[in-house]
Amino acid sequence: MIFSTLEPDLNHSPSNPTREEMFHREIEEKNSQEQEDRLHEVNLSTQRLRVLPPEVLSNSMLESLDLDRNKLRTITGISKLCNLKKLILSKNEFVDFPNEIQSLVCLERLELNQNQIRTIPEGVFSHLPRLKHLRLNNNRLCALPRDLAACQGSLQYLNISNNLFRTFPQPVLQLAHLQEFYVQNNALRQLPKELFQGQSLKMFKASGNPLREPPGEVCAGGIQQIRNYFNQLQHGLGQEDKRVKTLFLGASLAGKSTICRSLKQGQSKLVPKEERTVGIEISEFQIEDFTFLFWDFAGQLEYYMTHHVFITPQALVILVINLHMYQTDDKTFKELVGFWINNLSMRVPNSVVLPVGTHVDCCQEQEVAEKTRDIMARITAMLAERKSNLAHFIDNLEGSEEPKFYVDQWEKLKEMESCTLTILNLVAVNCTDHCDIKKLEATILKHVKNEELFPEVVRVLPPVYRQVEAAIVDIARSEEVADHGMMDLQYLVSKLSQREHLASLGRELLQDILRYLHRIGLVVWYEEIKHLESTVFLQPTFLITMFKLLVRHHLVQQLESISVDTLIGEHATIRDRANWVWTFKSKAMLCQQAVRALVKHQLRSEGMWDVFEEIMGHRPHRGRGKLFSLLEHFELCLEVKQSEALNPQAREFVPGKPWEITWSQSKSWYLFPTYLNQTEEVSEVWGGDHPEDLHIRAYFSPEIPEGFFQRFLVKACSFYCTHWVAKATCLLVCNGKPVLIKENNQRAYSYLELRCRKPSERTGFRFAWDFLVAVVLIIQKLAEEWPGLHVCVKSPCRTSGCPAEFLWPDMDGTGAMTKEDIKTCGTCGHRFGTELLLPKVPKRLEEPPAQPSAHYYVTSYGTTTFGPSSIQVTRQNISSE
Repeated sequence: MIFSTLEPDLNHSPSNPTREEMFHREIEEKNSQEQEDRLHEVNLSTQRLRVLPPEVLSNSMLESLDLDRNKLRTITGISKLCNLKKLILSKNEFVDFPNEIQSLVCLERLELNQNQIRTIPEGVFSHLPRLKHLRLNNNRLCALPRDLAACQGSLQYLNISNNLFRTFPQPVLQLAHLQEFYVQNNALRQLPKELFQGQSLKMFKASGNPLREPPGEVCAGGIQQIRNYFNQLQHGLGQEDKRVKTLFLGASLAGKSTICRSLKQGQSKLVPKEERTVGIEISEFQIEDFTFLFWDFAGQLEYYMTHHVFITPQALVILVINLHMYQTDDKTFKELVGFWINNLSMRVPNSVVLPVGTHVDCCQEQEVAEKTRDIMARITAMLAERKSNLAHFIDNLEGSEEPKFYVDQWEKLKEMESCTLTILNLVAVNCTDHCDIKKLEATILKHVKNEELFPEVVRVLPPVYRQVEAAIVDIARSEEVADHGMMDLQYLVSKLSQREHLASLGRELLQDILRYLHRIGLVVWYEEIKHLESTVFLQPTFLITMFKLLVRHHLVQQLESISVDTLIGEHATIRDRANWVWTFKSKAMLCQQAVRALVKHQLRSEGMWDVFEEIMGHRPHRGRGKLFSLLEHFELCLEVKQSEALNPQAREFVPGKPWEITWSQSKSWYLFPTYLNQTEEVSEVWGGDHPEDLHIRAYFSPEIPEGFFQRFLVKACSFYCTHWVAKATCLLVCNGKPVLIKENNQRAYSYLELRCRKPSERTGFRFAWDFLVAVVLIIQKLAEEWPGLHVCVKSPCRTSGCPAEFLWPDMDGTGAMTKEDIKTCGTCGHRFGTELLLPKVPKRLEEPPAQPSAHYYVTSYGTTTFGPSSIQVTRQNISSE
């Protein structure tokens, strides 16, 4: 035994506590603080509550109550919580606004979003003088009570988006301290100028409204542009502008160009096969007082990579279908109709689509009727299937054990559920018949006059907007401007300022008007692209010409046809040209010399030789030029540097001294993923899939959009410079660790598969999951460009043959997915370390955990390992209770 004698602490007194007493006191204070916090703040979200628990109502000290995602329809008794400052009632089942809230006089934050509330009675907000934050979005409101103005001294945040407002709620105008106001996705036609006269408003969003005054394209420019708009409107009466962007889509040789030109010229105008559209053609014409801006898209699949850039919402989409080629079977429908409907529903899910059947002169009358019925029935079935799938996804999330982990995914699905294509009745026309062309013209005019279909077709503009537009058209047609219409921004602004009636306009207003004209498609100004921010394209058609220089049908034939004179001008030979063709066919890559020769050849054939240096850069190694800035911005190509493994010109490295980098004159190559072919190179480098790989899938519904994977390759490979790519696979390498991405795009089973090797040590899991999550974030960010596309991430069960998958929760940016250390498959019953399925680092093994009672289920043959032991399972099931 060991004895110790403690000397008395002579310095100890109640005012001089010992170290041990101080420690216990800190523990007591911490526990006391935690208990006090629990009294002040209660979180009861996702508890499926239908009534408030009595113990909550009896806590008069409560300051914060979170009741998000429950089943509440009333909150009887909440008036007892007289000190409540924060109340969250979002995502419940409220139909009537809870009147008892008026008793919560200390309330500062109230959230009632995502319910079914239709009206708010008077007399509630007049009792809430401290309210700062109010969320009422995603309800059924069409008006706000007048007494909301009683919060004018306190309310700073108001969200009424996704409701049914047709007229602007006037009480909002009295909220003098309002800083953030959200009113997206309502039915507002007009905004009051008074809303923007004060200086308190810092954030305002109104997208998704059929706004005429100011138009949505003005609102997209922000608060200052809206103020400038109203300032100009005061100087003269607003002018109505009736303009319709019309997109002609459809498979190759459907008759799009024939219809487009026939409508424009007012008579049938057949377009020969050799004159079919290459890329996109743009034209403008009038029907009565409506101006139609026609965008005629080429039908070849190679051009679709550029199409989606110009397919914008709030346009009339004319889907042209060759009825002579159409057969009433799944394959033909998918090629001629389904492909376009699917991509429209993903890219512009609220669009209006007018199907037009052509070549009826080659069909029997009964055949036309039969094919028309088949097309419309199949489109209806497609949209119904989409709606059913969305409802299924929503039900799955709502029925999950912990729905709070999937809030972001649920909200995205609910938003998608409210968007659907409007498909008009198919119009069958004979393009050679003048009467049929006039019939189609009358049908189009009838539809665009329908305000339910096209509420935004009429815009109210200050006279100066039309004056600037007219001046730009005049400048573009003048002899001093080349046919390509490219103009320096500063020069254009100075030319506009020289016009007598525009001389008083400031630079800021002129640039606002240019942004508006860009958004409606009359000019193109990509101020977000560094190398194009100072260039305005007065002729948008030239922008299409730039695209189709390198993204076009039969590009190999174009390479092979480069003239000898052009080769000599670029210091190349016929042998070089043959190498270019071989490299492009095998690797979808072109060196800079090949690109310059190809572009020069194309521009000569287009009669635009004079712009070669401007769009390509003046020297091979100086300046990028406009073309590649444009292609890389839209992720259509990737610059790849090929340099030697060792640089003989590199300076010696001396420890302790700065290391001077010597830039080698490495050759620039450009990868065009659209033209990639299947190759075994990626598979050889990867070495084959292993059962132990970390393995996840990003599922796409309804499918992976055309061109998505190719754009993903450009985006991902720009982050990870070590990579191998093929048509449907990609291998990225970071710090010597590879991640494989494979595309699988089958109907009802579309996903990108991601794999990396299972780390051999605990610390390796952090890097492996960080790498995988980074790739997933690239996928999700790119998917945002398709508002009608649903993407969810799942990890397959690691038991061989088990079809179960683990759905990933929302990604909040912190990397934290779950606190669980073990995941159990609900299908096969096997348990796995969470780090094998979700982003997580396994815990350190300090001591073996307590062993539960024996309870094994073996459902497959092979060697099963339990700790240090291995069991060889042949043809029996082992079950020990």
